Amino acid sequence: MKKVIGVMPLWDDEKESLWMLPGYPDGIRESGGLPFIFPLTTDREEIAQLCSMCGGFLFTGGHDVCPELYGESPLPGLVVSCRERDELEKQVLDHAVAENKAILGICRGIQFINAALGGTLYQDLPSQHPSDTEHHMTAPYNRECHRVSIRRDSALYGLLGTETLGVNSYHHQAVRTVAPGLQIMAWSEDGLAEAVCMEHKKFIWAVQWHPEFSYRTDENSRKIFRAFVENC
Repeated sequence: MKKVIGVMPLWDDEKESLWMLPGYPDGIRESGGLPFIFPLTTDREEIAQLCSMCGGFLFTGGHDVCPELYGESPLPGLVVSCRERDELEKQVLDHAVAENKAILGICRGIQFINAALGGTLYQDLPSQHPSDTEHHMTAPYNRECHRVSIRRDSALYGLLGTETLGVNSYHHQAVRTVAPGLQIMAWSEDGLAEAVCMEHKKFIWAVQWHPEFSYRTDENSRKIFRAFVENC
């Protein structure tokens, strides 16, 4: 039996529809897991039943995290959020943490997990954290955009065996203050948290870059997916 892994849905405001980048479920499947996409529901009983079916959860990219989650008002014209998705993911996160189930957060995933656990975010990097490091690359997205430094005593270093890593990057929000209980595993060249974990849990990891775009050609991306699935 393959390990069942819940994948958080992407929402299209204009088409009023759910959608999915194939790299998320395909990265799970090629690592031996069985993914399924959650519906966009906020019903507690439905979410609890869905969570009980899963050994792990992938928190995907997509909409901005609603600033109210970390006690701020949205910057006018710069934040596009989906409250239903935030509520769904908060319930899933609470379940996963309580049950010590595996989590991998990607892009928005690291931002949401940090905010939901008590940290804060930069709502818009160009206006709040300008730098020479490129965080919003153009296609193709499976190439190196900038480099990150990995903490030598971190689980990420233990997996990849390197202190520096070239990553892709496509985001305009980022971790500002790290939530209590999370530890930084990697930083960008301009000092942003690029990978975090919850060290006392089995596997709660999140990265700011996009292994779902690069896993077909990059062994380090495949290692991250495999480590996640193995811990589900």
